[in-house]
This record gives sequence, C-alpha cells and structure tokens, in this order.
Amino acid sequence: MPRNIVFTSKAAKPSPTYSQAVKAAGLVFVSGTAPTDAATGQIKGTTIQEQTRQCLTNIAAILEAAGTSLDKIVSATVILADEDEFAGMNEEWVRWFPTDPPARQGAKLPARISGLKVSVAVIAEA
Repeated sequence: MPRNIVFTSKAAKPSPTYSQAVKAAGLVFVSGTAPTDAATGQIKGTTIQEQTRQCLTNIAAILEAAGTSLDKIVSATVILADEDEFAGMNEEWVRWFPTDPPARQGAKLPARISGLKVSVAVIAEA
C-alpha cells in the first residue's frame, strides 16, 4: 500500500524528523499541529481561542494539500498546556465543527515551548 508525504507552504514547516501529514490506506494522518504562522514561523495568538483557530487553519491547509477537507476529519487529538483552558478551546472548536464533529480525545502538553497553549492532530478520510 503506497504512502504519500503531504506538504504545504501554507502551514508551518515541519522539522526534518516528521511530516506535516502522511496519506495512506484511504486516510490522511496529520501530525500534531501547533498554532504557528506559516509566514513568520512564530506562534500566532495569545489566547486559547486564537491558538486553536490557528491550529485549525493550518490543518485545513494541510488537508487541502492532501485533497481533502476539515469535514472529512474522523478523529482528533487536542493537547492542551493548561487543562483549565478546555472551555476556551472548545468555544472555538464548535465554530469549526458545529454539527457532526469528529471523535476527539485530549491530553496535556509538556511545558517545553513558551507561549504554546494547544496542539492538534487529526485523522481524516482521503
């Protein structure tokens, strides 16, 4: 079964140790995506809502490059630096997925990157 690496300059450039996404077996596996601005390489936004919006903007660009879209997401992993910010993240999340949202699980980010509040990984139908 072939594997295709997905890359777009419309989302943050990944490090050499991982791909933005891999398309295989009829699915697109999007790596954990930070709220990084593709043009500046800097974290965009200071609130959890702004950072969640930027993560989903990046994911939308990656999925588009893979030939699919946000409405094809079947599963998402949301990783928060502060679990108390779940409500704010969810406030933005429901704007992007108002009906038939994907399955979702959560985790806690290690405190390694200053200012980073959220990272999101998804699996979508190709």
